[in-house]
Parts: sequence; structure tokens; C-alpha cells
Amino acid sequence: MVQPSRRSRTLRRVHRRTPGSRTVLHFKKRKPAKAICSQCGKVLAGVPRERPYKMQRLPKTKKRPERPYGGRLCSACARRAIIASARKAQKTE
Repeated sequence: MVQPSRRSRTLRRVHRRTPGSRTVLHFKKRKPAKAICSQCGKVLAGVPRERPYKMQRLPKTKKRPERPYGGRLCSACARRAIIASARKAQKTE
């Protein structure tokens, strides 16, 4: 019987082949949900879907795209926001 702590469906069941050609069951934590755009809700490209302890180990450049609003807005919404802020700045001058 599996350990009581491993019976929960919060853990992912992964079948692994051992060198002795046995198939054993490993229990892994599930990945978090994909990052989404805060305006339109589209899935963000360039943002990894990893657990916090793995995200801490990644370099800053691998965590989100290197552009304004990177990791918060999708490219289309970011483009609209930049254009809107440029128009606003042009009006005030």
C-alpha cells in the first residue's frame, strides 16, 4: 500500500523505468497554472510554468521577457499601453 501522504491527488503520478527494467511509480508536485495577461487574460509567452523554488534558481532574464510590462501584459496589450502613454505624454507637452 502507498504511504497515506502519497494517496492525495494533489501529487502527480509519474511512471519511471528503473535500470532493472521495473516500472515504478514516482510522486511529483503539480506545476502551477500558466501566467496570464492582466488585461486580456491571454497566456503569456516567455514566462516559465515552474514551482517557486525552481523559479528562484532561474536567472532574471529567464523568468520573464525583457520588454516594458514583461511578465505582466501580453505583447499586444503592452504595445497598446506604450502607445497610449506616448500619446498622453505628447498631449501634455
